[in-house]
Amino acid sequence: MPKSSGSIITVGITGASGAVYAQAVLRLLDADPRVQHVFLIASDAGTRLIATELDVVAPDAKKLPSLLVGTAAKKIECLPNKDIGASIASGSALVDGMVVVPCSAGALGSIAAGTAADLLTRAADVCLKERRPLVLCLRETPLNRIQLENALRVHDAGATVMPAMPAFYYAPKKIEDLVEQFAYRVLAQLGLPQEKQYRWKGRKDESSATESQRDREKRRRS
Repeated sequence: MPKSSGSIITVGITGASGAVYAQAVLRLLDADPRVQHVFLIASDAGTRLIATELDVVAPDAKKLPSLLVGTAAKKIECLPNKDIGASIASGSALVDGMVVVPCSAGALGSIAAGTAADLLTRAADVCLKERRPLVLCLRETPLNRIQLENALRVHDAGATVMPAMPAFYYAPKKIEDLVEQFAYRVLAQLGLPQEKQYRWKGRKDESSATESQRDREKRRRS
């Protein structure tokens, strides 16, 4: 694919819980005018996860992007995970970065070992060797020693290990708020910061802290 302008991003979905994070990331990428194209790869476990958690089943894989995003999703291209010969399996492919969301401990281990046994892990391996952003949204807890060592290994190889941990300091009202804010932060790691991302500005004094607490209390009551 010739690149004229805009970012080209690969999104991988594995079998860890948290399909809603992948859905949010894809929606943001689809709506972002700075994004030219998105390659989507779902492992077998990832496809099962999407069906289980989102009740989304696509008899035709090409329809998966539109079912997930809720639009025509014309810029999102779904690739078979078995297609190890796809364009993004090569370092010569025009890709600006990749995110695996959610990223299972198994996928983390495969990427850390460099096995590249399928398209998802090969695409991640390409990002590492080409020094491109690779964000791994690990969704596992607690972590054993092997998983911790794998996380350190991919970190040292150049990846960003970004566990799917929602924040609460901006007083979210619903689950969607937690999901969206995490997705905003993921895109920021890919060089696509979002205007709606909450940014902590600190507290100037105790009075402002008290006022903030009152605001949160009002929101809880409303």
